Amino acid sequence: MHPRTVRRIDTWLGQPLCGVLSLLRRVGRCRLGRSRLEGPPRKILFIKLIEMGSTVLAHRAFTAAAEMVGRENVYLAVFEANRPIADIMELVPPENVIAIRDHTPFVLIIDMLRAIRRVRRCGIDTAIDMEGFARASAIFAVLCGARRRVGLHRFTSEGPYRGRLMTHEVQYNFYLHTSLGFLSLVEALKRPPGEVPMLKQAVPTAADYPPPFKPTVDEQTTVKQRLDGVAGRTVERPIVLLNPNASDLLPLRRWPTERFVELGRRLLAARRDVTVVITGAPSEQTAALEITRAIDPVRAACMAGRTTLRELLVLYTLADVLVTNDSGPAHFAALTDIHVICLFGPETPVLYGPLTPRCDSVTANLACSPCVNVFNHRDSPCNDNKCMQAISVDEVLRRTLQALRPA
Repeated sequence: MHPRTVRRIDTWLGQPLCGVLSLLRRVGRCRLGRSRLEGPPRKILFIKLIEMGSTVLAHRAFTAAAEMVGRENVYLAVFEANRPIADIMELVPPENVIAIRDHTPFVLIIDMLRAIRRVRRCGIDTAIDMEGFARASAIFAVLCGARRRVGLHRFTSEGPYRGRLMTHEVQYNFYLHTSLGFLSLVEALKRPPGEVPMLKQAVPTAADYPPPFKPTVDEQTTVKQRLDGVAGRTVERPIVLLNPNASDLLPLRRWPTERFVELGRRLLAARRDVTVVITGAPSEQTAALEITRAIDPVRAACMAGRTTLRELLVLYTLADVLVTNDSGPAHFAALTDIHVICLFGPETPVLYGPLTPRCDSVTANLACSPCVNVFNHRDSPCNDNKCMQAISVDEVLRRTLQALRPA
């Protein structure tokens, strides 16, 4: 479904449901007294439905949960299309992944009900809502029967209403990197639920990079042969990947396409030994081919739509630099040794910088940026992304050439 459709459903159906469920929860407390959460968590369910890129940022939270209850007792509810990165990173055992289809509202509701039934059968007692202030995930946490529910609460902020459905209410801290925000949700389980607001303790801030992706020799050979076939020649390093797309979730994150074309042309003029490769999703293949031809039909090649997600990571291990908008590929690349040049505008690297020491985050630092956050459901009012247009080709080219220099 289109992101705006999801937002409308979350608003018009989610708000009243959150209100009703909150009322029922309060009535239950009045009749039965405040329920006690005795003993430590036994089985933890992460609800992380969307955005594969931010799933990479959650690896530390998954590790902390596994240390708490054992990896075999950690589960993940995720939209089916966003499952691949969880499998590649082996965040939870494959059999513990609860995939939900979201092709249409009807399919989404049916699969949500099936997922709720499965979670109840598994006897999961703890749910961690990682979806910001989305209402669907909070409702799912309640209906799945988890007695402990950890998630964000707006408290006195003018954030989206989603009731009082969490037993452990964490205050959103927009000064913390998202990876630490995810970790704080797990750490909140160690504190009494009456602590308001959570989390009244420090979280470790030392760099903690995700485990590296290690392709097999056969995988590298296969992807290299495919690249050579697309290019019509044997491609030697150095290789620079350009990812001109950004997901439909936030089209404002796109650097102008003509800038990618200019960057590719100037890069090839500056370095005669470089090959430029365009990447992207299958739906972007036609546009990516046009960009490739506009840069150089001989020295540029198009791999858009020609790889699975795992094969894309293999391609990263064969290349030297990735230039990308702020999107999933920037975080996927953090699982490899490729140098990432990530272009930020509506978002900020303070919160979403890729977890790799080999990353240059580029932002124009306009006064209106960042303009998307969890409080506005990541729905910016902007209709002209000057923040991305203000990033010059000169600056990105300089950083790319610098990254290509021998260490």
